[in-house]
Amino acid sequence: MTDASKTTSRAVLITGAARGLARGIAADLAGDGYRIAFTFRPGGTPPDETIAAIRARGGDPVAIPADHSLEGETGAAAVRAREALGPIDVLVHAVGPIVVRRFERSTMDDYRAMLDGNLRSAVEAAFALLPEMRERGFGRLVFFGMNGSHATLPAKGMSLYGAAKAAVVNFARTLSVEEAQHGITVNMIEPGDIRDKTLDRAAARHVAANNPTSHAGSWQDIAYAVRFLVSDEASFINGVTLGVNGGLVGPHE
Repeated sequence: MTDASKTTSRAVLITGAARGLARGIAADLAGDGYRIAFTFRPGGTPPDETIAAIRARGGDPVAIPADHSLEGETGAAAVRAREALGPIDVLVHAVGPIVVRRFERSTMDDYRAMLDGNLRSAVEAAFALLPEMRERGFGRLVFFGMNGSHATLPAKGMSLYGAAKAAVVNFARTLSVEEAQHGITVNMIEPGDIRDKTLDRAAARHVAANNPTSHAGSWQDIAYAVRFLVSDEASFINGVTLGVNGGLVGPHE
């Protein structure tokens, strides 16, 4: 994408973008002109590939180490993003640790990991970024649920993760009605069961999957939805939970 075709220069903070779907989102938004700050977990996947992907799309990313499971780290990451880019216009809160384990084998440590990494980190990000968004009269927040979490659909092995994601969706929907008067929209994405998060859309169409389309989804499908929801043109799209899932009804294939 050439500079002439870039559509914006808004500042974005994307959490958990060292790998997975969030890496693709970061690169996609950079290609549209967004200025990108993203977090990565110290000791986890290094940020190098995401940095390279963003630079390939013409961006100059800011990589911020943050362990979102620890209290205070998400808020501190938001402060560092603002110091680097100026006021943050868009939050894409994609981080979300998962434990797949039946409840009888789960522990209180699992419970804390799911609540802290998913819900508390979302709350911290909102506390850190919303005040300035209110002052400026603009903001876009996108949170991630689990497929079906808006309807609290059950899935074996996901009692704690599903509960945490349902809480995130309810939190986000409440923000959407409280913050809309300030020019801020808050929407949710529930990705389908996208197992290979490196495939682009063209490649994914050739991978069989157990959803109504009969083929797998891709990072590009998620990135397209994010790019739409954070755009200026989507200012009247608020409080929506968008399932990007090929029509999949259950939490997983």
